[in-house]
Amino acid sequence: MARAAVASPVVAFDNVLLDVRDRVAHLTLNRPEAANGIDAGLAGDLLAAVNDLASDDRVRVVLLSGNGARFCGGGDIKNFAEHPDDLARHLRGFLPSLHTAITMLVRGDAPVVAAVHGSAAGAGLGLVAASDLVVTGSSTKFVMAYTGVGLTPDGSSSWFLPRLIGMRRALELTLTNRVLTADEALEWGLVTRVVADDDVHAEAGALVAQLAAGPRGAIAAAKRLVHTSLEDTLESHLAREADAIVAAASTDDAAEGIRAFVEKRLPTFRD
Repeated sequence: MARAAVASPVVAFDNVLLDVRDRVAHLTLNRPEAANGIDAGLAGDLLAAVNDLASDDRVRVVLLSGNGARFCGGGDIKNFAEHPDDLARHLRGFLPSLHTAITMLVRGDAPVVAAVHGSAAGAGLGLVAASDLVVTGSSTKFVMAYTGVGLTPDGSSSWFLPRLIGMRRALELTLTNRVLTADEALEWGLVTRVVADDDVHAEAGALVAQLAAGPRGAIAAAKRLVHTSLEDTLESHLAREADAIVAAASTDDAAEGIRAFVEKRLPTFRD
């Protein structure tokens, strides 16, 4: 989990890059030679990077991507094969880092936009499912893959998939390892937008720029409302909604947004 500051604003860990600019945290998986496969090093670096961005007041939105030909190939199976006698202990050692990083991204104020290309498998699909918005290329493939090697899901996929695409479809992906195309992923509700492969990063960049320019507090509160909705009763959630909108109504952003609407102009929200 070595880390070194480089000449640019990028903070380089061994397996992850973190670059905060224009209120956007660019969080990049950086093991291209291994399809950004998740091992102990990447899991630890991901948690360290998420800890950094969580404490950075500049960050309004997170852009999650992967270097190389694929977004993320899931667990590094070649690495797993190097632990034939202690794989269970090996997994137990680094899964808490991966899962804590995912939890922090989901529970954090900043929306997470995933720019997905090539393929997302296993825990890589979990990272996609845990993101708030997903832009993917038209040739991208999605697959769970766990049972094909005698393992079970991790990385939040078995929690998010039933909520995003329904129980039957989640079970189909999980039990049969069916490969899902980008268009199917859009139809099923796994991703937000499908664009030409060459346009993924431009489209995701435009989306994060839009979010970064928006009302920070309202966007954070709206994200929390949606994420808690499936765990609340109707009555408790209506109470959450009332508290959130009343709190938002007292902010400068609300005053500016309403004034801009009346004046028929674009709002300028505070930094």
